[in-house]
Amino acid sequence: MLRIYQNTNRRTARKAVVYSTKVVCCNHSTLCNITSQSRRTGSASGARWEQHSNRSHEEFLLGGNQARGWTIPPHSRGYGMFVVRILRGALKLRYIVLGGAVGGGVSLSKKYEDWKDGLPDLKWLEDALPQGERWTQFSKNLIEVGSTVKNAIEIDPRLKQLSEDKLSEWRSWFDSRLDDAIEAADYQGNQIVETKDDIKSKTTVAALGIPADESRKKYDKLQSQVETLQTEIMNVQIKYQKELEKMEKENRELRQQYLILKTNKKPTAKRIKKSLIDMYSEVLDELSGYDTGYTMADHLPRVVVVGDQSSGKTSVLESIAKARIFPRGSGEMMTRAPVKVTLAEGPYHVAQFRDNDREYDLTKESDLADLRREVEFRMRSSVRGGKTVSNEVIAMTVKGPGLQRMVLVDLPGIISTMTVDMASDTKDSIHQMTKHYMSNPNAIILCIQDGSVDAERSNVTDLVMQCDPLGRRTIFVLTKVDLAEELADPERIRKILSGKLFPMKALGYYAVVTGRGRKDDSIDAIRQYEEDFFKNSKLFHRRGVIMPHQVTSRNLSLAVSDRFWKMVRETIEQQADAFKATRFNLETEWKNNFPRLRESGRDELFDKAKGEILDEVVTLSQISAKKWDDALTHKLWEKLSNYVFENVYLPAAQSDSFNTMVDIKLRQWAEQALPAKSVEAGWEALQQEFISLMERAKKAHDHDGVFDQLKSAVVDEAIRRHSWEDKAIDMLRVIQLNTLEDRFVHDKTEWDQAVKFLENSVNTKLEQTDETLSQMFGPGPWTRFVYWKSITQDQQKRRSVKGELDKILKNDAKHLPTLSYDELTTVRKNLQRDNVDVDTDYIRQTWFPVYRKYFLQQALHRAKDCRKAYYLYTQQGTECEVSCNDVVLFWRIQQVIKVTGNALRQQVINREARRLDKEIKAVLDEFSDDEERKGYLLTGKRVQLAEELIKVRQIQEKLEEFINSLNQEK
Repeated sequence: MLRIYQNTNRRTARKAVVYSTKVVCCNHSTLCNITSQSRRTGSASGARWEQHSNRSHEEFLLGGNQARGWTIPPHSRGYGMFVVRILRGALKLRYIVLGGAVGGGVSLSKKYEDWKDGLPDLKWLEDALPQGERWTQFSKNLIEVGSTVKNAIEIDPRLKQLSEDKLSEWRSWFDSRLDDAIEAADYQGNQIVETKDDIKSKTTVAALGIPADESRKKYDKLQSQVETLQTEIMNVQIKYQKELEKMEKENRELRQQYLILKTNKKPTAKRIKKSLIDMYSEVLDELSGYDTGYTMADHLPRVVVVGDQSSGKTSVLESIAKARIFPRGSGEMMTRAPVKVTLAEGPYHVAQFRDNDREYDLTKESDLADLRREVEFRMRSSVRGGKTVSNEVIAMTVKGPGLQRMVLVDLPGIISTMTVDMASDTKDSIHQMTKHYMSNPNAIILCIQDGSVDAERSNVTDLVMQCDPLGRRTIFVLTKVDLAEELADPERIRKILSGKLFPMKALGYYAVVTGRGRKDDSIDAIRQYEEDFFKNSKLFHRRGVIMPHQVTSRNLSLAVSDRFWKMVRETIEQQADAFKATRFNLETEWKNNFPRLRESGRDELFDKAKGEILDEVVTLSQISAKKWDDALTHKLWEKLSNYVFENVYLPAAQSDSFNTMVDIKLRQWAEQALPAKSVEAGWEALQQEFISLMERAKKAHDHDGVFDQLKSAVVDEAIRRHSWEDKAIDMLRVIQLNTLEDRFVHDKTEWDQAVKFLENSVNTKLEQTDETLSQMFGPGPWTRFVYWKSITQDQQKRRSVKGELDKILKNDAKHLPTLSYDELTTVRKNLQRDNVDVDTDYIRQTWFPVYRKYFLQQALHRAKDCRKAYYLYTQQGTECEVSCNDVVLFWRIQQVIKVTGNALRQQVINREARRLDKEIKAVLDEFSDDEERKGYLLTGKRVQLAEELIKVRQIQEKLEEFINSLNQEK
């Protein structure tokens, strides 16, 4: 373009100006082309362009034209400069707008994709909601209900307009007088001598600049207008709250209809998603039973309700829960243990304990009464060992429409004086429990103060101030304000609610009314009374000091819930990280100590031990019949032998008619003691076999010693509970009587067995008698010589008496079991000649074992003589030359033992083993529900470490699940 000007003849100045203007009006791209072309051609104008590259475009163009002798008028040059500046700004603005539009579009697209990904999956609605015509009908019903609700909550237009006018008037007056009021306050501080009323009047005059009388009238008028406006606001708020409750009720009805429609649909296999508060409550439940050796404390947030006894703690909690769920008492301590109440929103107003499936309908008075009785029963059951309060937590969940989601812990009230029926450590226990819960740095302290008593009598404020001196997590609640209005100084109440009376600091101060002192009042009646009180109370309306957000239980619950969730969001991730570190430490310790074992908790170990015990019971039924016969025969003779010798054999041997005495004794025995003794022997044999099976299991190579204590306790308890069937005794009595009636040995084999049985039994008794004589007379000569033992003086006397008694038995081979008076006198006189002085009782005590040994030796000789006398016995019977009545007696005893053992074996196999199996299962089931018993039966480092690791892992997993759901809700 410049070359055109160089090659063109000079024209008039006006044309040059016009053409230069056109050049200046070129866009930015044209100028760039000119620059590049100038550099390529190397022209004079191009060189000039390079030299003046730092100058602006318009200066260069104008300078170039002047150099060529062009004449441009000043006004035209100014016009061109103005146009150039406008074009330059427009060009820059275009690129800025274009770049902003592109960047904003990209950012908006990204935000939309993130928002779209964060939406919840609502595909389940396709299965839950009705389809087709049913959906159309359901939509129409919802529209009709919505219209009804909309019409129901419309506020009176006149009231609405009146409220808006009053608010506008008050706002304009307040804005216009704000600065004057500040100056008046400064002026008021300087007037110390004046009274309060004079100060207000003067400051008003100073602020408004009007006469005093007129100022007073206008001030009173404005004051009345403010009070009227406050009353109207309160009425509107109450009406809105009633309409909201009405909508909640209708919402419950709609929810019921929806659930009915949903139940008609085929149930899906999807897992029901838990609410956030339920998930959080489960975490706290896990932590309530968490006991660790590590320095890991439970610092998860919860609302701790503390206060003096009878200050209204429980009533405040009931007002928040909208149900009277706790027992009532007249001045006595009712809260004896911490009660964790989880509040959640739901379609129905119900309550449920953590360890019970029953739901209490809180809209029914009968269910409320049952719930209160159950709470009282659990509290009293938790107090053991003469204590008054307990640390055992009672956990329950309350769901209902409009409830604020939070977790509260109601603690026993602080007491200053103990009564005679309280434990000596009750006061200290309550203080320690309260400090323990409040010392949690993330716990929200709901400090309850009774407004009807003097503030100086409060005990709880000092405790709260010690645990939270800055008041960053404390909410102060003043209860019984209706009584405080009548009794207390209004100025003190204002100071309390403004935080100026107590040195304790708090996040907020609230005033509530929790009843009129009537036990039968419902929550609805109490809330209505509270609303009416704050609506008409002079204390809170006088001089404009009312603060609506500081009164009513509803506002309190909203504030506490908001603070609770804020604290949860701020601290939950930190607590999850702490548990993750604890889990890592426990897993490392487990790998170092038990590298080849899997971490099994008490429940899993108990199930494994249960299986092993039941397997041993099955093995019990597989024992062979021969082994049962041997065990039962041995146990029966062990139980019966002493009676046979002492009450049958020896007395019969003293009589002239041995067989008659034996028949009488045996029949009496069979009718009375024998059946019961037989059952006792059978039960002991069963017990012994089962215990021997358990002992053999301990010797197995894969035996785990951690179960030994548990197995022993289960077996002992089952054996203690088990009893033999009663009808077994009657059955055995018949069998035994019939067996004892038989007095004739049938064959030689049975005879030989009877002789052998007699010899074995006599030899056993001889061994026992020799042992008794050895203790009575001391060691023999050989033992004294070899083992360097000696005899005592008493044993020496016994030896002297024995020498005299042996002479009597030697002279009379058939001597009776007792000594006559003459024989006793003779023995005594003979001993006196040897300087041995003893009495007759001493002689009798020595005689019994001596004669027993002599008798048993004679019986053993008769048994040997009867070995080959069977055929003689069969031919001559009782008139046999060789007396074998002893053999016949023991044959009858042997037959009774055989048939009794056989009957007991059948009962064991067919009945008693299975009954024992049931007893063991019952004991195992009982033990499985008793965590305390499992705790001391399954012990050891391995069990404790595994239990702690499993607990921490469960807590961490629940925390992570809760955090994920919390983040999704955000």
